[in-house]
Formats: sequence, C-alpha cells, structure tokens
Amino acid sequence: MKKKQQFYLKSKHILVLMTLLCVSMIAAAFSAGFSTQGMREMAGTVVIPFEKAINTIGGFLVEVQKDFEDKQALQDENEKLKEKIETLTTENNALIQQQGELARLKELYELDQEYSQYPKVMAKIISKDPGNWYNTFIIDKGTADGIQKDANVLAGTGLVGIVTEASSHWSTVRAIIDDSSNVSAMTTSSSDTCVIEGDLQLIDEGKLRFSQLYDEEDKIQVGERMITSNISDKFLEGIFVGYISEITFDDNNLTKAGTIVSPVDFRHLREVLVITTLKQNLGTGNTADEQTQEGEPEPDEE
Repeated sequence: MKKKQQFYLKSKHILVLMTLLCVSMIAAAFSAGFSTQGMREMAGTVVIPFEKAINTIGGFLVEVQKDFEDKQALQDENEKLKEKIETLTTENNALIQQQGELARLKELYELDQEYSQYPKVMAKIISKDPGNWYNTFIIDKGTADGIQKDANVLAGTGLVGIVTEASSHWSTVRAIIDDSSNVSAMTTSSSDTCVIEGDLQLIDEGKLRFSQLYDEEDKIQVGERMITSNISDKFLEGIFVGYISEITFDDNNLTKAGTIVSPVDFRHLREVLVITTLKQNLGTGNTADEQTQEGEPEPDEE
C-alpha cells in the first residue's frame, strides 16, 4: 500500500499569502467606503495606555539606574573622604606631638638660660619605677656624657632630683618627691633654711613637705619661693624648688613646717637637664673627666 502524500507550506509562502490577504482586505474596506475612525479609536483605547505604561516603566528604570549611579558615586566619594580624614588625623596627631615636643624643648631652653652658669646635658627618660609618678627613673645619658653620681637634675622650671647611680650610657635619678629624698632649702625673702622631704601621703597631690623653718618674726607667708640653700652638700645653691602652700608649726612649736608645691610636672616627665658640675667639686677646678678619674664621692647628707 502506497503512503498518502502530505502537503506542506513553507513559512515564506504563508507570509506571502497573509500579506496578500491583508492588502486585499484593506482595499476592499476602502472600496466599500468603510470609516477608519472606529479602528483608530479602538487602537487609541488599546495602544495608548500600553504606550503610557511602557513609558512609565522606562522612566522608572531610568530613575532607578540614576539613583544607583548616584549612590555608587556617593559611596566612592565617602571612601575618599574617609581616607582623607585618616590622613589628616594622622598628620594632626603628628603635629600635636611635635608641638608638645617643641613646647618641652622651649621650656628646657629657658631653664638652661636661667642657670646658664652651669654646664648641662639634656637626657631623655627611658624607664621608671611602676606607678603614676616619676619618683625614680632612668635616663639615656651617663658618664660618657659627663654625668656623675650626685649630679643635679632639672626640668620644667625647677629642681627634679639627683643622680644616684651613673653608668657609661645611662643613669638613675631619684626625684625630690620620693619619700627617701631630702633637700636643704631656704626662703628667697629671708634666706631662712629648712629641710624639704618627699612624702608618700602627699605625692598624689604633687606636694612636698618642709620642716625646721625658723621664722620667729612670722615673715614667711604662703606663696613664698623656696630654693636650694648654700649649706646643701649635694644640691647647687639657688635652684628653684617650689612655693609654700601651707604653713604650720613643728612639734616643738619653735620652728615651722608645711607643704610645698613643685613647679615640675612629676606625672609627665619626658626630658631633663643634668648639670655636670657637682656641688662638692664646685670651685676645685676639676673637670668632669678629672672627677671621673678620682672616683665617686663618699655618700653624705643632701
């Protein structure tokens, strides 16, 4: 049995036929006098809302894309601003540190000029005992720089302490606020002498204690300047120690006692000046090298 042949139309033939059909219908409509107004109204009813919807969606997508681009630009700008802020913060911190260092060096320079009669060495503090106060600390200069035991140490606008140990390239300093320290001092107005000592009960106030001040005529008042005396064995004469902040009587009711406020910030010491001339060698003509060869002096009262 023979198979029945099937008839197929190619797609291009279908397109041609449909085109001819559409053209024939249009020609028939015009020839018959049909109005196209209805068709236009129907097209407007269907097509125009569709076009508006397309335009609305397109505008929304454009706005979304613009907002995304603006947001990305803001994020990029924000990152740049953050980097700039970090750079400025680092530069500002460095500037503040430099200003602080400059202020300290200016203070040391003025102190050096005030006691210009003595040779000095500037040293940095590299270590200290535990606690908030610099009552005992180590500096980065030693005998190789002319520093010896019993050398006087300055900072701020006055006396800091004394060198208790000196090695080649470092030295130990005991501050006058330490409870084992004592300084022979005197008043600037009357030259009456007293003893100034460190006190653990006063250290948190940054104060020192004085006693044995002879003031029979009650001339000494709060605010009196105290300096190292001429009878001190280890401290050079005339170095500013502090101001009297309180005055009372000693237990013997004959001499006076009280407290002194130091001009030195013993919480934030960074650099100090060390006088290389020793009190016990003053006037002997010995240089630092000659004093080193003679050896350390015997310990005595300050």
